[in-house]
Amino acid sequence: MAEKLVALEEFLSLREKYPIIDARSEGEFAQSHIPKALNIPILNNKERVIVGTLYKSKGSEDAMLKGFELVGPKFHKIQKNALKQFPEKKILLYCWRGGMRSEILSWLLSMVGFEIFRLNGGYKTYRTYTFELVRENWKFLNLAGRTGTGKTRLLHGLREWGQQIIDLEGLANHKGSSFGGIGQNPQPSVEQFENLLAEALRRLDPKDFIWIENESRRIGKVMLPDHFYEQMISAPLVSITKSREERIDLIAEEYGALDKEGLIAAVSRLRKKLGGQRTKEAIEAIISENKETWIGLVLEYYDKAYDFDLSNHQTDQFVDLNLQGINFEESLTKLIHARQQIT
Repeated sequence: MAEKLVALEEFLSLREKYPIIDARSEGEFAQSHIPKALNIPILNNKERVIVGTLYKSKGSEDAMLKGFELVGPKFHKIQKNALKQFPEKKILLYCWRGGMRSEILSWLLSMVGFEIFRLNGGYKTYRTYTFELVRENWKFLNLAGRTGTGKTRLLHGLREWGQQIIDLEGLANHKGSSFGGIGQNPQPSVEQFENLLAEALRRLDPKDFIWIENESRRIGKVMLPDHFYEQMISAPLVSITKSREERIDLIAEEYGALDKEGLIAAVSRLRKKLGGQRTKEAIEAIISENKETWIGLVLEYYDKAYDFDLSNHQTDQFVDLNLQGINFEESLTKLIHARQQIT
C-alpha cells in the first residue's frame, strides 16, 4: 500500500479513525508527543545519540549508514509487532520533522501491506501549532473560591450543562496545593501539558466565554504560559462562598481516605507557612484521624493565600456568589445566572 503525506489538520481529523505512531526515541516521546500516540522508536535513546554524533562529525551519509546498521536487525520484529498490534493496517505516522525515521518506518510497514498517513513536517509542526494556540487570545470567565468550595465539581457540572470549560487541574494531574499530587497520576512535562491544553482549547469557541478555575501560575510542576495566565487574572471573576463546615466536609471527602504518610508529607511541606506548632498539631490530628482538626489548621494558611491571590486579579467585573446551604443543581443555576450578569 502507498503512503500519503498529509497536512496537520487532516492528520488531526484522521486520528479519530486510525491509531497514531510516533517513530521518535522513547526519551523524545516521554518528553512530549501527540496525545493518544503510541511509540515505536526506529532508534532508541542510545542509538539516536550515536547517529547524531556521527552526523555532526562526519556528515549525513555516514550517519544514515550507521542508522541502517543499527535498526536493520530490528526490521522484522517491528513488522511482526505492528501486524499484531494494528490488524486493520491503517495508521498515522510522524517523527520529529517528518524525515528519515518516519520514512523508514513507513517503508517498513508498507512492505507488509499498511496504508500510512504520514504527517508533513512531523511533530515539530504539531508542536508549533499547540505552542501558538495556547498563546492566542481567549475569553475566560474565572471561577474562584477558597479551598473546599467545590470549584472543580462545579466546573464539571457546568460542562454537563453545556458550558465551555477548561479543567487545568485535570490536564495537569494536580490539584494545585501541597496536597494536590496525592493519588494522582504523574504530571506531564510542561511541553506535554501545553499540548493537552491546546487539544482542549481547539474544541472550543474562542468568541464565547470559557469557564476556568482560578489558579496560580504554577500547578504542581507545570507552568501556565505567560499570556494565558495574564488573560486569566484580567478575566471577569465569579467568587463563590461556602461555609467553613461545608468546606471541611468536602475536603474530608476528597482527601480523608488517602494514606496518612502522603497527608503528613503534604503538611510537612507547609511547615514554613503553618509554623512549627500548627504543623505538629496537624500531623497529630492526621495520625489520630481527626479530620476536622487537621483540615481546619491547614485552611488557616490556604484562606490567607487565597485572599492574597485574589488581590492580584486585575478585573472590575466581579460577582460574589454565596452558595452556602444550597444543592448542586441550584449552585449551577446561580453560576449561569452570574455569567449572564457579566455578559
